[in-house]
Amino acid sequence: MRLNARALWKLVGLAGVVGVAATGAFAVQSERKRRAYTPDEVRSRLHARFAQATTAADRPRVDLTPVKPTLAQRLSQLIRRGR
Repeated sequence: MRLNARALWKLVGLAGVVGVAATGAFAVQSERKRRAYTPDEVRSRLHARFAQATTAADRPRVDLTPVKPTLAQRLSQLIRRGR
């Protein structure tokens, strides 16, 4: 079976419509799951996420950005090289 260009574009369009419909169905399903939580469950999840985020923020961070020398330091280096 050989498809002409018009039939091919129709199939591509149909595949796009099916993809949008599947994405919408997935979004509705996840929304239903999200709304199924009780307020106490939501509160406990938020508290757990906050506790996890604050413990991650308390860890020491290492600053790996290079420190630029000041103008005086650069001039001093240039003067020393010239000797």
